[in-house]
Amino acid sequence: MRKSYFYPLVVSILGILILFAGCMKGYSRGWLHPEEINTVYLEMFDNRSFWRGVEYELTDALGKRIEADTPYKIVTDRDRADTVIGGQLQGVGQSVLTMEMERGRTMEKEVNLRAVIQWKDLRSGKMLLNNKEVLAAFNYSPHLDQDFEYGSSAAANKLAERIVEAMEKDW
Repeated sequence: MRKSYFYPLVVSILGILILFAGCMKGYSRGWLHPEEINTVYLEMFDNRSFWRGVEYELTDALGKRIEADTPYKIVTDRDRADTVIGGQLQGVGQSVLTMEMERGRTMEKEVNLRAVIQWKDLRSGKMLLNNKEVLAAFNYSPHLDQDFEYGSSAAANKLAERIVEAMEKDW
C-alpha cells in the first residue's frame, strides 16, 4: 500500500523542480540597460528632413523617456556625463491611409519618422550604438480635428520609445 503513494509523489516533485528550473532560466531581476552607466548627455537631434520642429519633439520625448524608463539621469553638462546620445532625424514622411470616396476627403493619415542614432561611452570612447536606424509611425485623422503636428508629436514619442529599447543590453 505504501509503494503506491511513493511513485506519484516522486514524479510530482521532479515535475515541479523541472518546471521551476525552466521558469528561472533566462530571467533576471536586473535592469535591461547597462548598469555601469549613470548619466547621459542628450544632444539635440539634427533634422535632415523638410519638416521643421520634429527634432525638438523627438529630443524632448527622448529625454523624458530615458529618465522614466531607464536607470539613467540626464545631465546638462557633457563633461559630467558617462555617455552621450544623439543622432539625425533622416526622414519625416506623411501618407494618406484612407479616403472618403464621395467627397475625396482624407479620413486617416500616417506620419513616419526615421532616425539614425549614436550612443557613445565618454569614459572609454566605445560606441554603444553606432548609426543604428530606428523607425516609428503614428496614424491620425484630420476628420477628428487631428493635424500633422499632433501626429508627428505622437510619432516622436513612439520613436523615443524605440530608441530607449535600442539602448537595452543584449540578452
